[in-house]
Amino acid sequence: MEKKRVAIVGAGLSGLAACKHLLERGCRPVVFEADTVLGGVWAHTPACTKLQTPRPLYQYSDFPWPDSATEFPDHRQVMDYLGAYARHFGVLDCIRFGHRVLGMEYVGVDEEAVAAWEEWSGTGGAFGSGDGEWRLEVANADGDVQTHIVDFVVLCIGRFSGVPNIPTFPPGKGPEAFHGQVMHSMDYSNMDSEKAKEMMEGKRVTVVGYLKSALEIAAECAEVNGTERPCTMIVRTKHWNIPHYYAWGVHISKLYLNRFAEFLIHKPGEGLLLSLLATTLTPLRWIFTKFAESYYSIPLKKYGMVPDHSIFEALVACLVAIAPKDHYKRLDEGSIVLKLSKTFTFCKEGVLLEGESSPIRSDIVIYGTGYRGDEKINNMFKSEYFRSIAVGSTSTTLPLYREVIHPKIPQLAVLGYSESLSNLYTTEIRAKWITHFMDGGFRLPCIKAMQKDVLEWEKYMKRYSRGYFRRSCISVLNIWYNDQLCKDMGCNPRRKNGFFAELFEIDPAQGAFSVLEASPSLSLKCTQKWGRVGGAAKQKVTSTAVPLVAEAVAVVPFLRSETYGVEEDPVLAGGGGRFGVR
Repeated sequence: MEKKRVAIVGAGLSGLAACKHLLERGCRPVVFEADTVLGGVWAHTPACTKLQTPRPLYQYSDFPWPDSATEFPDHRQVMDYLGAYARHFGVLDCIRFGHRVLGMEYVGVDEEAVAAWEEWSGTGGAFGSGDGEWRLEVANADGDVQTHIVDFVVLCIGRFSGVPNIPTFPPGKGPEAFHGQVMHSMDYSNMDSEKAKEMMEGKRVTVVGYLKSALEIAAECAEVNGTERPCTMIVRTKHWNIPHYYAWGVHISKLYLNRFAEFLIHKPGEGLLLSLLATTLTPLRWIFTKFAESYYSIPLKKYGMVPDHSIFEALVACLVAIAPKDHYKRLDEGSIVLKLSKTFTFCKEGVLLEGESSPIRSDIVIYGTGYRGDEKINNMFKSEYFRSIAVGSTSTTLPLYREVIHPKIPQLAVLGYSESLSNLYTTEIRAKWITHFMDGGFRLPCIKAMQKDVLEWEKYMKRYSRGYFRRSCISVLNIWYNDQLCKDMGCNPRRKNGFFAELFEIDPAQGAFSVLEASPSLSLKCTQKWGRVGGAAKQKVTSTAVPLVAEAVAVVPFLRSETYGVEEDPVLAGGGGRFGVR
């Protein structure tokens, strides 16, 4: 079997899963991690941060939590769990910490030929004809730049870190006019918890945003300063920040996250029968939505914060956040104050809201405005051609087939960008899918067919999520999406006993499949025999020989993870840092 070289960029949840599944297929990849530790966004959360769901709902399918873990594991327990997962499956030995990928370039085939291909990578297979390869420039902790040549790249760089989404202002009305301190939630989350509290103590803090990171920062501020120095939140967009997932005692997964609920939605690639069924059942979806909103809007009405969009639309876009404990109590007591304004500017004393003459006097202003995950992907490419097509335009979704493969960028996969309501589970099944493809388990459709499928998903996202389609969230079509991955791999996604059970039952994983049929495993043999490329000063070429691992992979039960938090920007925002992981 042909030996291939594979690089994974990032050692967060996606990178660990991708490496583990490649190892099981006999391929030993190299994982480049810019940080000194694994864990992605978890790497910089303080010890006080905990999961907001019980531990069984946030675990890899074949690696349960130890009995010693608490019901809601804290930061240290999560990091220990991820580290144990990496050691148990041999992933840790593949990671090169402190190695940042500065950029990458596709070589061996000119861009005109790539653009003219009718099949992905020229052949529809993972590695194409063998003529093309990726050249990665990687800087180590000492600043030395190494050039690596690989046959396939898996980008696992996430979307909730790295490139903060910073608001822009007219000249003279930005942070330069302010005499206080301005920072992004990314900088705040990188601070030690005690230092962060010390920084806020006795200060007038204004937080821009009204989703997960902004809410958690405001909660910490309120805890430190109380009503003496209330924290002001500038709310640009109202959101469904709910106390829990139960509406009038009914878990909303029963309304939105089973197979029957998906019959109420027009789906990508659906036939005439399913289309007619979705149209006929649309009133029932409206009833479900009004039922949920009648409960969740009760505390929101008191503060004029009922969103303009429905809770269904928020679920479609992964824009539902669980409010911190006592959030509404703090609003009642006045330790958190909400100010609704679409725009704001800075002045010497603080921030000035649209239509108001007096500023909000502030010492510290913190942006809880999310990240530009698409720009982070774009920055990986040196080629202007790839940069021009990698993330689409602001009027399209990120053009990824199965939310993993760009139809026009060869020998590359993206894991961890598209959101769902079960991110860890979705990451794991995607890792299974891409490694099955790399192992020759199936071939991709032609480029035109993939582009058509991408447009079908874009149509769905635009239809139901208003202006939030750029988030590429599969959420309420998670089962439909998983069915497609399973069929690609030759797996049977049905696993419940009986028609009605399959239609209405809710898994403990809330909609995620708990069992997949085992699929045939081909023996992909991979080694890393790194190419040698000349370079400039401070640039050296590495040559790394890696032994083979010959193991078969089996499909195992998958469990749901809690969703990542999301932040304020309606298109590009996402959770991250200390408060993005739930």
